[in-house]
Amino acid sequence: MTDAQPDKTTLRAIARQRRSNFVASLDPLAHRLAFRAVPSPLARRMDGAQVVAIYMGLDDEAPAQRMAAQLQAMGKIVALPRVLDRLGSMDFLIWPTDGQLVPGLFHTSHPEPVGDPVSPDVIIAPLVGFDRAMNRLGQGGGYYDRAFARHPDALRVGMAWSAQEIDAVPADPWDLPLDIIMTEVELIEGQSAERPQA
Repeated sequence: MTDAQPDKTTLRAIARQRRSNFVASLDPLAHRLAFRAVPSPLARRMDGAQVVAIYMGLDDEAPAQRMAAQLQAMGKIVALPRVLDRLGSMDFLIWPTDGQLVPGLFHTSHPEPVGDPVSPDVIIAPLVGFDRAMNRLGQGGGYYDRAFARHPDALRVGMAWSAQEIDAVPADPWDLPLDIIMTEVELIEGQSAERPQA
C-alpha cells in the first residue's frame, strides 16, 4: 500500500485557499503591521549585501514591498523583478521607491528601466507554500527557480503568511532550498551554511 502524496498543482490550490481564508480573517491592523520590519536575524544575514531584490505582493501575497523603506535606511539598494517573457525569464531593476512603476506581464509591475539590470545579493521571493525543510512552492512558472540558479550566491529568502505552511513540498532536482523563510510570526532559518555576502 502506497500513500499518494499530493502533486504540486493540488498543493498550490490548497495553499492558495488557506492563504485567502487566513488573510480574509486577519485583523486589519495586524495586516497593516505585518512585514513592515526586517527581523534582526535577517538583517544580520544581509549585513554585507548591497542589492536586495524584493517583490510587489499581489492579491493575498505577503507584501514584501513594505520592507523597502527600512532596507533603504539600512543602506541597501532595493530592486524589483521584471518579467521578460512567458518562458520563465526575469531580471531585476533598481527601484527608487519614490519612482513610478510600469505594468508588466501577469499583472506585475516594475520600475521604469534606467540603466542595466542588477545582480541581487539577496532575493526575497513570494511563496505559495513552504515546508520546514526549506522547500518552496511557487506559482509554477519557474521564474524564481531560474533567478536562484542565475544568482547562486544570493541569499534565498521566502516570504509567506504562516497559514501557507505545508507538511512536505515535493522537491524536483532543480529546486534550490531557501536559506530563510519569513512569516508574520516567525523567521525560519535553514541548516545550510551561511554564504558570505559580497
